[in-house]
Amino acid sequence: MKRILQLVVTRWLARTPLGLVVLGIGWLVMRKRRGAQRPGTAEAFREPGRRSRTPYASRGPSGRGRR
Repeated sequence: MKRILQLVVTRWLARTPLGLVVLGIGWLVMRKRRGAQRPGTAEAFREPGRRSRTPYASRGPSGRGRR
């Protein structure tokens, strides 16, 4: 639900030049917050072979055949 609301608000703000400025400032602020929040963990996300923590992630082709 949060993602849908974010999408709707972003699309609404992107219609005007002032809205684009607001979106740009918000993007910069969030980028700085995430960078300051966990220093040094950006490399951990790029490690090969890491497994996804979500159970809904794609796990490749199913062992069962299609009908």
